[in-house]
Amino acid sequence: MTARPPARARRPGSVRGGMLLRHLAALAVTAFALLPIVFVLSAALNPLGTLDSTTVLPAGAGLGNARKLFATTHFWTWYRNSVTVSALTAALSLAVSALGAYAFSRYRFRGRRAGLVGLLVIQAFPQFLAIVPLYAVFGVISDNWPAFGLNSVWGVTLLYVGGQVGVNTWLMKGFFDSIPRELDDAMLIDGCTHHQAFRRVILPLAAPVLAISALLVFIATVNEFLIASVFLTGDDRRTLAVGLYGLIAGERNSSFGMFAVGTLLTAVPTVLLFQFLQRYIVHGLTAGSVKG
Repeated sequence: MTARPPARARRPGSVRGGMLLRHLAALAVTAFALLPIVFVLSAALNPLGTLDSTTVLPAGAGLGNARKLFATTHFWTWYRNSVTVSALTAALSLAVSALGAYAFSRYRFRGRRAGLVGLLVIQAFPQFLAIVPLYAVFGVISDNWPAFGLNSVWGVTLLYVGGQVGVNTWLMKGFFDSIPRELDDAMLIDGCTHHQAFRRVILPLAAPVLAISALLVFIATVNEFLIASVFLTGDDRRTLAVGLYGLIAGERNSSFGMFAVGTLLTAVPTVLLFQFLQRYIVHGLTAGSVKG
């Protein structure tokens, strides 16, 4: 049996060279990611408020575009509508998807496989493909229940919830399947109902997937434009995506400064929500690694 040759020690110069390359690559990626944000921030502070005059360091930077945006548009109304619709959509879709995912994960019933396949197939088609029949349906709803029809916050919220339930149900079902069924059985033996087992065992353990689903739904709803532009026509009912698009729809160059201010403020709720949900995501990941 031959002796194994000793491993060659890496030269200090090669180690430093590799670290330098990695740091340069990280700096390049960071600069590439920050460049659009810097451009939008410069446009928001540019007193001329046009796309052609936007530079990295605008001369005479100020808050004139922000004051003009707040004074001449219904920006805060759009802001409130977007946050309300996004929060309601995230909460309702999370509740419906969690209940559906628990049923598909823990129960065995007739039509279970067909239901799962149906949800998967439906998600293969974008929601805006059905925008014409949906508009006709909501037109009838408007005649009978105006609060849930066209040009209403609740109407577009229900529409968004219907589009998010399928993918969230599949995502949560996969996570619920990874939770041992013995935990449910132990709760049932102790006298708990299925509802109590779901609320006290499944939901706390599924905090990471619930947080991720809520964040993704919130971001998708805030950024959604096509459906909101069709179903929300009143100026006081528009969301941020529709309202800000109206600033540059006619003359793209003239109101770009106000548009940049609006886009920066649009990111605030998403960042705050991410900071709030981050602890649940990190706690779930660390708990899973310790358990493994």
